[in-house]
Amino acid sequence: MARAVTTQKKAIYTVAAWGIGLLIFFPILWTFLTSFKTEGTAVADPPVFLFFDWTTDNYTVVQERSNYMRYLWNSVVIAGGSTLLGVIIAVPAAWSMAFVPGNRTKDILLWMLSTKMLPAVGVLYPIYIVLIRLGVLDTKGALIVVVMMINLPIIIWMLYTYFKEIPVDILEAARMDGASLRNEIIHVLTPMAIPGIASTILLNVILAWNEAFWTLNLTADDAAPLTAFIASYSSPEGLFYAKLSAASTMAIAPILILGWFSQKQLVRGLTFGAVK
Repeated sequence: MARAVTTQKKAIYTVAAWGIGLLIFFPILWTFLTSFKTEGTAVADPPVFLFFDWTTDNYTVVQERSNYMRYLWNSVVIAGGSTLLGVIIAVPAAWSMAFVPGNRTKDILLWMLSTKMLPAVGVLYPIYIVLIRLGVLDTKGALIVVVMMINLPIIIWMLYTYFKEIPVDILEAARMDGASLRNEIIHVLTPMAIPGIASTILLNVILAWNEAFWTLNLTADDAAPLTAFIASYSSPEGLFYAKLSAASTMAIAPILILGWFSQKQLVRGLTFGAVK
């Protein structure tokens, strides 16, 4: 029997939820507002929130100074390519962990999780040397592989969780009907786990899009994504906050729009199997 929730508790929960949401959203709002200020207004003390002379000059300067579309395309290729490659590798791996008995799944999952605890700078030097020796430093292909490897444990963990919610009897029935392993994964398992796969793809696109450490250290110009685009506005002469905010707004706008339009699918996938 469901526990009754009083009107007072509902009001408290609602206010708390809105408060936390506004607290999380405030840095994005402040960055957006600062992008329309002059440099003098951006560093004013006390800070100016809404009542200032709005200008779009910062966006004009950013467009003239930087090739925004090239950075955007690099981000799209790296985020999309690394996520797609990760899913292709993770689906069979998660299937094996979820449905093949006696494969020490918990130990493997914990080992994969432990790799996320390793400081990224600890493996930067060997990866950097390997990419130089292979002649692929500052290429989109190399970044796709590196970012995929960084996020692969998360992809496998998420897919494993979704696959475990699928009744194994359905897969056994497909095998009895003569389905091969390939057909079982592609035509039976994958369609049933589409909500989970979709949410995994969305979440990992966001993680890859926001990846800064590897993209800043393994690129110079040719494969530089939007993280490098933002960093280029931090110069020895100082920080130009208004222009930096304009560049940041242009960099986060595509992923915010993607998240806004796909929020229902993301929530559906993240709660897949939570309620039985």
